[in-house]
Amino acid sequence: MRSLVGSRSLPRCPEPRELPRHEVTAPRGLWREFLPRPAVVFSKLCKGNVIQLVLRMEYQSLLRGSARQRKLPSWTLFLSVCAVGIGGTFQYGYNVSIINAPTQHIHNFLNETWTSRYHKKLNPDFLTFLWSVIASVFSLGGLCGALIGGSMAIWLGRKGALLMNNIIAILASILMGISFPTGMFELLIVGRFLIGINSGIGICVQPLYLGEVAPKHLRDGMAMGSSIFLSGGILTGQIIGLRELLGGETYWPLLLSSSCFPAFAQLVFLPWFPESPRYLLIDRGDELSCVKALKRFCGSLQYQMETEDIQRECFALDGEKSKKPWQLFTDCGVRWQLITVIVMTVGQQLSGINAELHSWVPYVSMTSIFAFILSFGLGPGGITNTLTAELFIQSSRPAAYMIGGAISWISFFTIGMLFPFIVNGLKQYCFLVFLVECALVAAFIFVVIPETKTKSFLEIKKEFHKLNFGRNTKEKETELYERRQLHDEF
Repeated sequence: MRSLVGSRSLPRCPEPRELPRHEVTAPRGLWREFLPRPAVVFSKLCKGNVIQLVLRMEYQSLLRGSARQRKLPSWTLFLSVCAVGIGGTFQYGYNVSIINAPTQHIHNFLNETWTSRYHKKLNPDFLTFLWSVIASVFSLGGLCGALIGGSMAIWLGRKGALLMNNIIAILASILMGISFPTGMFELLIVGRFLIGINSGIGICVQPLYLGEVAPKHLRDGMAMGSSIFLSGGILTGQIIGLRELLGGETYWPLLLSSSCFPAFAQLVFLPWFPESPRYLLIDRGDELSCVKALKRFCGSLQYQMETEDIQRECFALDGEKSKKPWQLFTDCGVRWQLITVIVMTVGQQLSGINAELHSWVPYVSMTSIFAFILSFGLGPGGITNTLTAELFIQSSRPAAYMIGGAISWISFFTIGMLFPFIVNGLKQYCFLVFLVECALVAAFIFVVIPETKTKSFLEIKKEFHKLNFGRNTKEKETELYERRQLHDEF
């Protein structure tokens, strides 16, 4: 060792210096996590720039190794999308679809129940009213679910809210299943309302969870999970609702109560996956659980980068608590993000997709209709949910999903009420209304929304800073705002 070091005449190594930020991106307190154990021991035994050069080379080799492996998601990340989606958007698409098949059987059930109870035939107008209540109460339940979904995600966690949501689905399935044997159509109304709440919570919390667990380079790809499960739920409901399966006169109560099976599946599989790392660190302050979750989601070679990104967002929040929905309307710092979410949500719901789900669609066009639904899901359908997660930081994200969910369900209810009148008035040209709306939304996207690919949540927030505070903001004011909101220095 002495011969390697050299004689006393050699100059003494200078004291170790802190590496510039552009050379090493790891936080100072995370060196033990970033470097292998032998390198840590070696750094304790020796001091000097030569040693730091060795450490830097080892760290850069880790970065190169993680870059090679980051193209594809880990199995844990892929399976978590399936476990979350089966009880989220799948339930929504499934329950929207299955109500159309037993329409005539439900009419007969209402007539028979009313006649046996009051010994007189049900008025046709009142029959139409009862059927409208059964069909539309689902949207009312969805609106209520969207309004409470954000609060559940804060108090119970993203994973806990999804698990608790399945209890609502099971209860709704039981009520709808026993409505026919007991002769109480009121249970059918209550069951549809509860399954609407379940769907509202699911489509609010599921994209919130996926948006927080997905790495930056996979966030756009994982957005398709929500739309794929939505399209899969619609297709499954249409297939199971065939007369040859559960859509017949005998088995239609089983069709309506079959929503419990996706709920049971999520209760079995979702507990095996971690909670959202951002929720664990930012909301709960549990750094150890956050690191464990990131290791499972991102792998042992890449989780450090995601940890640093979450810590930066945590420092930027500086202890800021989760906001309420009404607080976002008065916050000028998220003005254009909120406008973007509202426009995108309305554009998604009024694009004509919901008009395809009503019972007037003939059997012969089922294949074409599903092709349209699938193309919608693989296109703009899944972007809206993930875009909400990208445009807002942790303190504003649940409230933004509550607002977006409420707008979505109101738009869904509106198109369901107005589209029959549009069909009667415009006949075969009824979808031209949606063409105009889609063109306006496309123009808004082109002008307002910046590219979010591979950007962190704080970088996207910085992009919207120009829109929220004007492009001619004084440099000093901009610098003060960025120092307050974006604490990039550790």
